[in-house]
Amino acid sequence: MLRRQVIAMGAAMGLGLTRARAETLTEFRVGILGGENTQDRLVRYDEFQKLLSEHLHMPVKLFPAADYAGVMQGIAAGQLEAAEFGASGFAGAWLDCKCVEPVVVPQENDGSTYYYSVMIVRADSPIRTVEDMKGHSLAWADPNSTSGYLIPSATLKTKGINLADGAYFSRTGFAGGHEQGVIAVLNKQYDGAVTWTSGQGDITEGYTRGNLRSMVDRKMLNMADIRIIWRSGKIPNGPWAIRSAVSDEVKKSFAAFMLDLPVSHPKVYADIEKGAGVGYAPATMELYKDIIDLRLAERSANRS
Repeated sequence: MLRRQVIAMGAAMGLGLTRARAETLTEFRVGILGGENTQDRLVRYDEFQKLLSEHLHMPVKLFPAADYAGVMQGIAAGQLEAAEFGASGFAGAWLDCKCVEPVVVPQENDGSTYYYSVMIVRADSPIRTVEDMKGHSLAWADPNSTSGYLIPSATLKTKGINLADGAYFSRTGFAGGHEQGVIAVLNKQYDGAVTWTSGQGDITEGYTRGNLRSMVDRKMLNMADIRIIWRSGKIPNGPWAIRSAVSDEVKKSFAAFMLDLPVSHPKVYADIEKGAGVGYAPATMELYKDIIDLRLAERSANRS
């Protein structure tokens, strides 16, 4: 019944995918970003995998990467068809191969397509501002994370803060993901860490969406145990993106599936998006122009 409903919906929208057209691919491979343990990621995407397979009439395989670079490289090598990227990861993948394009972007509860980077410390820490972080340690999430590295590092540099170890922070390092960074702070391995949040809703619940909300929902974090000491400006939500070489029929069908998912299967949508929102909007390259420019500037600075 579900399959017939999905096919009927796609046909009505003019975006359906017949079995004959789907034969351009024998399977559809989806990359899952790092940042939490593999088992949790696979559980969150289990129903999504089944529904997408029914919609595309082909097996859908999930590939949880150890880090952001794994997904970026998988897309560039033609080993993945689609993935949900952070804005910086998408920008980096596009700069590397020009072989990926945005499909949809998550919308927050107010319909916006932006989120925030935040810096957190333990609630019992004396640190209350970025200025108080001088001489203390800071954990980044991943070198290809927008909120977990690109935006906070660029912002701190504009404040005149030298990110070299010992110059301002006693040390910095990559925790291996957003979840790992927060855990490192809770375990007193780092004094502070950066992560992402919608910045909307109840702070005691970890807001409506993001890493903090995901950790709260899984009983890994009590917001009373941490303090947010800094918040960035607005950052464009990362897109669900697809390899440019995939056929137009598959691209259209995948887009239709994603746009309908929050309506037909809100729990599945909430599972993969780490919390609540109002759905997806079609994504464009224009949304990520500033992030692409920022990554280009970062590359130029690293080469100089």
